[in-house]
Amino acid sequence: LALWREATHREERYATLALAQHRLYRGHRTRAAFPMYEEFVVTGAWWDLVDETAGNLLDELHQREPDWTAARMREWSTAPEMWKRRAAIICQLKHKQATDLRLLYDCIEPNLGDREFFIRKAIGWALRQYAWTDPDEVVRYVTAHADRLSPLSKREALKNVLKAGRIASIP
Repeated sequence: LALWREATHREERYATLALAQHRLYRGHRTRAAFPMYEEFVVTGAWWDLVDETAGNLLDELHQREPDWTAARMREWSTAPEMWKRRAAIICQLKHKQATDLRLLYDCIEPNLGDREFFIRKAIGWALRQYAWTDPDEVVRYVTAHADRLSPLSKREALKNVLKAGRIASIP
């Protein structure tokens, strides 16, 4: 945290995240580290730092303690800080068939009407990643929420499904 807080250059924050993810510190990546991850997200407040924290540190914690982390991500999904909401949406990008769909949808749905680019992009990205595992479910979800999903979210969610020819156009 000292390195993070005293950083004068972005690269120092990248180094902090690399250290936090180092194999020697795996035993410290527990619930006790969650406030640190939260600080990374809130004070990092830009896609590169938030995505690294969500996609690696929060992802690992969620795999270790899914129920506990899911409860935190549901709280974050409605937080006033946009970056917490983005982190909640994308924290399962690598989970493939182990994705907790209920959690994913619980984090997406409070944000469907958000006009913030980084939220709309996160929604599409999270759905697109899951589409590699279950494209029919993503098509179903996008179709069911077509009136509430932004064009960006729909386009991102269905990008690979369209390329594969599974659907003809975006709903």
